Amino acid sequence: MTGRKWVRASLLAMGITGCGGGPADDTPSSGGVGGGGYGSASSSGGQAGAGATGGSGGGTAGASSSGGASGACSRFVVSTVEHAFGPGQNTGQTLFPSPILGPPKGGGAEQGSMDVVSLGNGGHVTVAFGTTRIVDAPGPDFIVFENAFFAGGDPAAPFAELGTVEVSADGESFTAFPCTALTAPYGSCAGWHPVFANAEDNEVDPLDPAVAGGDAFDLADLGMTEARFVRITDRADQEGMNGVFDLDAVGVVHASCP
Repeated sequence: MTGRKWVRASLLAMGITGCGGGPADDTPSSGGVGGGGYGSASSSGGQAGAGATGGSGGGTAGASSSGGASGACSRFVVSTVEHAFGPGQNTGQTLFPSPILGPPKGGGAEQGSMDVVSLGNGGHVTVAFGTTRIVDAPGPDFIVFENAFFAGGDPAAPFAELGTVEVSADGESFTAFPCTALTAPYGSCAGWHPVFANAEDNEVDPLDPAVAGGDAFDLADLGMTEARFVRITDRADQEGMNGVFDLDAVGVVHASCP
């Protein structure tokens, strides 16, 4: 990527661990959503247990960088299932998958994050969240964080590096959010909204779509009720250094845990 001022180069040397403290279980499965309801998007986290909508079972933890007090309900990427990098830009690939685990480290409206992995032209990655399931509830259900920014601070001029987002409940059959736009606004593509949440620099809630930044997605738009896997694919038709998707993080806004 050209024209960016990388101000946190030391972050690439840090290993970013997943949010959940328990073992990850990313085996493709077509099982249903576990018991419990939906937790709140609170930056301070919360206790796992019965969900806000009642019922016994796992419930969901608050939206914290540690995945909740029990550590059993990760709200961010725990592991990658598979990937294939494309040619061109290769930022962060030698540290893969560390930079995309855990919460985002956004650079704000006018600067992209360094804590990313470039997918390369046409490259892709499939991520998982341990036993956590993304479930459909009112509003966006998950957020994909890239390192887009507004050129000159102008929201009408996003520096975009577009990617197509797909979701799957079983890790085998994926459904895509359409991403075909060639000019802004880019609709349901990922990679065109700046990221404001940064777990190291501020207290912006990374799971509140109203303030976190990034590109938010609603399972209802695809007629789906749940997903466990998210795949992001760089738009192969967008070429050059400024056309490669740089993944920072993926956050689960509406979660259900075993």
